[in-house]
Amino acid sequence: MQFATLFAFVSAFAASALANSVTFVSQDGTGRTIIFTPSAGYQGIGDVHVSGRDRVRVDFPNGWIGNWYAVSDGASRIPGMLGEVTFQGWNGLTYFDVSAIVNPGDHNGVKQLYPVGSSSPKSGCTNFPCDEAYYHPDDVQTKVTSEVDLVCTLGGSGGAKRGLDEVDEKGNLPRRFVQGGM
Repeated sequence: MQFATLFAFVSAFAASALANSVTFVSQDGTGRTIIFTPSAGYQGIGDVHVSGRDRVRVDFPNGWIGNWYAVSDGASRIPGMLGEVTFQGWNGLTYFDVSAIVNPGDHNGVKQLYPVGSSSPKSGCTNFPCDEAYYHPDDVQTKVTSEVDLVCTLGGSGGAKRGLDEVDEKGNLPRRFVQGGM
């Protein structure tokens, strides 16, 4: 009986020590505010700003369920692509996806979501639309991992090449790049 009590205590301590997190990584020069929406009954998380080409880690409470979206500096607070997560869900696992249901036209906010340690599985896209995002309520796109630390990429096209943050809405680089001048 003492072993069962000790095991329960250690298990409870280990579960409470889990440090759920998402590291938001800006892939371009645009600053963004991350706006969190917890599911009903879960703790709220304040807005977080991520400067262009920066990264910010946000810790989440044990068992947190909810989503977030990113708004570029100077833009209206209109929900876009959503990052969605359930920490310590069924069987203690982390469930996550990138959802385009609310605003599939948002190509500047949330891009991809994946575990820090393995970088797989991934949800979302470097360029939308793609087959790895959640577009309809009955899509089978939710990913699962035993990891509790995730990465959420923001903006950009995933590349780190100089000048990619200057691509216009049609995908064109400024003429100075094409002509060899920087």
